[in-house]
Amino acid sequence: MHVDPVDITWQAGHVPALTHAIPVRVYRPEPDRYGWLVWAPGGSWQAASVELWHDVSTALAQASRCTVVTLSYRLAPRHRHPAQLNDVLRVLDWAREQAVREGEPPVTAVGGDSAGGTLAAAAALVLRDRGEALAAQVLAYPPLDPSCTGRSYARLPDAFPSARRMRAAWQAYLGPGRLREGEQGADGSRLYATPLEAGRFDGLAPLIAAVGELDPVADDVTGYAGRLREAGNRVSFRTFPATAHAAVLGDDPPPGGGLPMRQWLGSELRAVLAAARRPSAAEPGQQTDQGN
Repeated sequence: MHVDPVDITWQAGHVPALTHAIPVRVYRPEPDRYGWLVWAPGGSWQAASVELWHDVSTALAQASRCTVVTLSYRLAPRHRHPAQLNDVLRVLDWAREQAVREGEPPVTAVGGDSAGGTLAAAAALVLRDRGEALAAQVLAYPPLDPSCTGRSYARLPDAFPSARRMRAAWQAYLGPGRLREGEQGADGSRLYATPLEAGRFDGLAPLIAAVGELDPVADDVTGYAGRLREAGNRVSFRTFPATAHAAVLGDDPPPGGGLPMRQWLGSELRAVLAAARRPSAAEPGQQTDQGN
């Protein structure tokens, strides 16, 4: 076990799945914890790892006061959708089980940055469809449209990720040809390649979403937050000024640095979980839009 200078202990391990073991790192804030957050790293579905996301996970655990479980899901192009989503869902199940073993309420949230945020949003929909509880979904700049036709791509043609690069990442994730539709889990539930495949957006866990002003996927995230708000979900959304894609990976100061975004995501999750503990918790549909 290792200890960081921010009152976080962390430990590496593996979560068993049917055909493989999923590498994880578990980050525990001390002494009080509000719940569990399963975090899916980004990397265009091709480069995610618990090692590279160590600083992000530590910062999220500190800000949220949640036990953060970061996973190295199976990577494209060797593994296509829905392998990555199934790994996230399996670790969510494990986190709930582990919380009960440790005598804690099974309060779990899911989150991710970039491609990992896409997986987290899809996981939230799957759990909704299955009737399973989820405390929140925490999304940092997820790309959602495989065609990459949002105006923000055209407005920021020289920014990362370009539409051409993002379409290539989607193809690596989904395989050649059109979107895979109708992928199903063992229980018959839909396994969404992108949340935009969903026919409805009501009844979802509270959304906490952030994107940078200089991020080509900005329209994807802004539009998704609007859809969930219109469907009656609790939404907390913020656009960070002078901030590019992959911001949470950086330690630069504002404007444009990753520290403010990581702090905001974690503190918003902590606020949602704290409100859920109180009888006067906010009603569905409450929103807090910032930075727009």
